[in-house]
Parts: sequence; structure tokens; C-alpha cells
Amino acid sequence: MANRLDRYEELSRFLRSRRERVTPEQVGLPNSGRRRTPGLRRGEVALLADVGLDWYTYLEQGRHINVSAEVLDRIAKVFRLDESERSHLYHLARKQSPLTGTKQPSMVTPELQRFLDSQNLSPANVMDARMNIIAWNDAYCALNGNLTVMSDRERNLVWMTFTSPRFRYVKGDQWELHARRIVANFHAGYARHVDDPWWPEQFEALSQASREFREFWESHEVLDAIDAPKKLHCPNLGILNFDLVSFHYSNDPTMTVSIHVPHPDGTVSKMQKLLFDYQSQHSDQLESSQ
Repeated sequence: MANRLDRYEELSRFLRSRRERVTPEQVGLPNSGRRRTPGLRRGEVALLADVGLDWYTYLEQGRHINVSAEVLDRIAKVFRLDESERSHLYHLARKQSPLTGTKQPSMVTPELQRFLDSQNLSPANVMDARMNIIAWNDAYCALNGNLTVMSDRERNLVWMTFTSPRFRYVKGDQWELHARRIVANFHAGYARHVDDPWWPEQFEALSQASREFREFWESHEVLDAIDAPKKLHCPNLGILNFDLVSFHYSNDPTMTVSIHVPHPDGTVSKMQKLLFDYQSQHSDQLESSQ
């Protein structure tokens, strides 16, 4: 059975990693000579956050202590955390309730599927809270492969990022940036849903499947946004450029709708050819199977 993420151990690692990233100069302290480790000392954090040194030490050691929102805000300010990192800190330290509905399968309505199909030359998909791609249009398949023949695991964006040679090729020289951001999103999602057994099982599978996933995970980046714009590679057509438009579906905020809008630099005509070839091939396969 996969090991579950212990939120106190994760909090300990997260606090240490953020403390090591802040220099004394950044917080207005003198740099008093050589330091055994990078970043701030625990005593400096305690001083700046107006907490006791023993108490902060216990917190960073992952001991099971209670912490107020006010103290977390002060620590977040010391560590210069952005909004995603601050949210991550709260989930680890205060165990906020998981987002409503994440343990139930998200349902794609016919109306939402028609919306995806109406995007025509713009590859579009819907992801659930676990980063599973649960709906898509033909343009998305034309670019990334036929998702209808993939397993549920293969349709997970994190899994696809680290195990699909085609996906890595399509991302080109932007793959590593994308992959680091995807792991950061997965890291944030795992912290929000520590009681959902799917997350440790997926983490264990990814860790076994990809050395790069393990390496990026250890960086402890936490991010809730996906990168844009997109420059993608097509084996036959060269570079394709898109703007990414994404938003949460109002009927189910755990679902994210993403649309890749092709640039008018030749990408539109390339998508026309790509989509035509995919639909023609898909039509032939359907006829031969009947």
C-alpha cells in the first residue's frame, strides 16, 4: 500500500525549504558572518514572526501543535510566500477541509461537451481536481493523441507529462518548465486532500515511473496556476503557437476548462490540417471496426 503524505512531516519540509530561501538581507537583518546552512536561522524566524524559539522549532520539526491563523500570516510574511504557497501552508498547518466534491467523480454535462466541440480548431479539455482529463474535443486529440483509447491513468495530466514520449515531444523545450509547474500543482492538490487515498497511490506510481518527477517533487514548489502561452511542436507541421484560456466551471468549481487558442501566424491553418487528418483517420477506424 502506498505511503500517505503526513501533513506534519510535509509541513516540516516545507518550512525548512522556505527558510533556506530567504537571506538575512531580504528581511532587514545583518548577515552576521558565515552560516552552516543557507537562509535564515530558526531564531531569526522566531524573532521576525514574534513567536518563541522553542515553539517555532517544534513547528518546524513537525510536532503536533496548534497554530493560529495570525501566526501563520506572520510566518508567511517572513518567508515572503506568494498566495499559492500561503494557501499550502494553511492546508498543512491547520488541515482545512478538502474541497467539496473531490471524492465524487466530476460529471461532464452534454452542454459542456458541446461547448468543447464548438471550439473547433482550439484544442480544449476539462480536468477534475485530480488533474484527470475527463472531457476533450477532436482538436485536443489531434494534437495530443486519441484520448478515447487511453486508460484512466494515461489521461491524467501529471502521468501524461512524465510518461508520454509524444507529450514530451509536443512540449519541446518548454517541457521542463511545464513539468515543474505540473508537479507544483500536484503538490498543492495533495496537501488539500490528504485524506483521499487516491493521492498517495498516484504519488507512489509516479515516483516509481519517473526519476524526474521525484526530483521536481523534492524542490517543494507549490503553484495553483498553469503556464501560458504555449509553443508546441508537431512532427509534420513544425511550431504551433497558442494562448491558453482556462477557468473553473461554474456548475462544479473543482473542474477546470482549458482552451488553447491558435495564433493567426499560420497555426490556424496548421490546426485545420491536423484536425482534418485526425478526423479522417478516426472515421476510417470506426468504419473498419463495424
